[in-house]
Amino acid sequence: MSRSLVQPIGQKRLTNVAVVRLKKHGLRFEIACYKNKVLQSQTVYSNVSKGVLAKSKDLNAAFGTTTKRRFASRSIMEKGELQVAGKERDSQLSNQFRDIATIVMEKTINPQTQRPYPISMIERLMHEIHFAVDPHQNSKKQALELIRELQKHFPIKRSPMRLRLIIPEGSISPLMEKLSTWGANVISKDESGSQLCVVCEIEPGFFRDCDSFVRSIPGWGETRVDQHEEADELLSLSTKAVSNSVAQLGERMQRQNISEEGRGGEEQAKKNRCGTCDAAFGDAREYRDHFKTDWHKHNLRRKECLADMESDDYKSDLNNYSF
Repeated sequence: MSRSLVQPIGQKRLTNVAVVRLKKHGLRFEIACYKNKVLQSQTVYSNVSKGVLAKSKDLNAAFGTTTKRRFASRSIMEKGELQVAGKERDSQLSNQFRDIATIVMEKTINPQTQRPYPISMIERLMHEIHFAVDPHQNSKKQALELIRELQKHFPIKRSPMRLRLIIPEGSISPLMEKLSTWGANVISKDESGSQLCVVCEIEPGFFRDCDSFVRSIPGWGETRVDQHEEADELLSLSTKAVSNSVAQLGERMQRQNISEEGRGGEEQAKKNRCGTCDAAFGDAREYRDHFKTDWHKHNLRRKECLADMESDDYKSDLNNYSF
């Protein structure tokens, strides 16, 4: 009698893998891969979790081939979408949402206070305009689009870029005309020898035009992006605060060590104390040697004699009473 292997009907195969899905010509194709989108096998499925293979006619209709499954699996890997769990997708979207809000905070300011908005305010504004994160786009690109959308509803503008323009001395007049055209704010001018250094604040949208103009000046020209003095001050203040906190922490730890050493010395003295002689010793060796001295032996005999005398007195007192 031949025996055949009986498998359960509700068995699900290939459940512990990542799935890349592609919909083409109204048909669904899936392949099994690892989390980093490395292909596990060339087999094309219509449902990986159930282990249902794709039909040959469907592959022919979608990819124009039935024998070259490698071509079909490669096409699905390149154009398909990696399927993730719900919690993992929510975690990725929340992290990207936070990244976009951080980029917007770094690139924008409040036009009234000339200060950046806190990130909690940026996130609240994003929720108010019902901003949706696109997981397939770059965070920086979405942040720039979000800034243009926020400017339609709220008082917010791009933070100006601080540029240091180094040009020849005779080219100052055309540069100043261009800066006034772009609405730049000239902060300082510095002449050193045959070159002139101009520090200005300009809108980020005019940076490329300014850089190309400086490079086109006869002779030579250079454009550098400067950091804000406020950022330097904040950096120095934060450095000082960190150094002060470190110094305070060091003093606190030193005091704690001193107090612990004092307590340890007191506890050690209590441990190395002779109750017979009423004397304390800091060293354990001195404490042991003390029991061999005549002083301790004399006090010990004296203590025994006093105990005998007290017991005799008690006995004499007891004899005076009749029970």
